[in-house]
Amino acid sequence: METFWIAFTVIVMLAGLAGTFLPVLPGVPLIYACLIFYGFISGWKAYGLLSVIVWGVVTGITLLVDLYAGSIGAKRYGASRYGFWGAVLGAVFGAVVAGLPGIIIGPIIGAVAGELLAGRSHREAWLSGWGTFIGFLSGSLFKIIVASLMIGAFIWQVLVAG
Repeated sequence: METFWIAFTVIVMLAGLAGTFLPVLPGVPLIYACLIFYGFISGWKAYGLLSVIVWGVVTGITLLVDLYAGSIGAKRYGASRYGFWGAVLGAVFGAVVAGLPGIIIGPIIGAVAGELLAGRSHREAWLSGWGTFIGFLSGSLFKIIVASLMIGAFIWQVLVAG
């Protein structure tokens, strides 16, 4: 039965990894929930409270990075506060209205629109939009790395070290 729960947990974790690409699944939080689930099922044989706390903190940081990555990228490329908040609002609006394409395009449009509303030039506005896109890509890469590390650590703790 233990093999079943390990396989089940890894399969759901892989769905969480897919969730780092697809906005339908919560990605890293799903993988974290799997860590807690397997801990309860197994009686915490392979890992303990410290591991759960560390991955919980990492999950929280990942959620924050994911939420603000585009905005941070815009700021690094010289966006004003209008561009920064335009990117934040564009991310939320884009996700609600258009799903995955909206998550990518919304912050870019929001940053550009915010900069234009602030009276900045078209070049500065598009540079902020580009920064937003770079931030989005960086945030996505960060999520993929964290998700992969969480799955790898789980497999190591359960199958190799456990």
